[in-house]
Amino acid sequence: MNILIVEDELMIREVIKEYLANEGYSFDEATDGVEGLNLLQKNSYDLMILDIMMPKMDGFTMLKQLPKKFLIPTIILSARDDEYDKLQGFDLGIDDYLTKPFSPKELVARIKAIKNRMNLGSPPLYSYKTLEINFSAHTIKIDNKLINITPKEFEILSFLIKNKNIAISREQLLSKLWGYDYFGDDRTVDTHIKMLRNNLGIYRDLIKTVRGIGYKFSDEE
Repeated sequence: MNILIVEDELMIREVIKEYLANEGYSFDEATDGVEGLNLLQKNSYDLMILDIMMPKMDGFTMLKQLPKKFLIPTIILSARDDEYDKLQGFDLGIDDYLTKPFSPKELVARIKAIKNRMNLGSPPLYSYKTLEINFSAHTIKIDNKLINITPKEFEILSFLIKNKNIAISREQLLSKLWGYDYFGDDRTVDTHIKMLRNNLGIYRDLIKTVRGIGYKFSDEE
């Protein structure tokens, strides 16, 4: 697993690197959002650990400027613990949010949880008319054209397809895909579903709204 650390505090980077090395993970580091963007455009990473408050470019600005094709699962680190920052982060597609000071062991545990969720037991390929989803490669094609979506959107879509024709509540999605200790509400799920539908274009209606419950994926005519 190759991880990008974007954090301006040297001591925090050193601690993170020590724990990642102990787990056998490889990593690169950046001290601000500008360096982080450059590394993401040059190299391939499986996950990013991202601070919010940094010089030159903060973490939220970096996420907003990052082209979708470079988006990867992201854990935010922040000394700020207010609800607005957490909701903003999740609306930008992050996977987890840790408040400083944090336990390095907990950070590693959350990295492993994201890794496990990325490997959900979905079939290797799903196709419907001109829609093709490759779960191993994490790619979506419509009319043989690659569609760019965030890692979290792909995770949601994979989970819905795995449970095709089953109504999944917002609470289930929050618990399964964000974790039991996620700080947020149903708005986060609805925001991601809206973005996912927009990206699916002509196939947006495959994700059905189940009134009073949540959502389901169905390709039945």
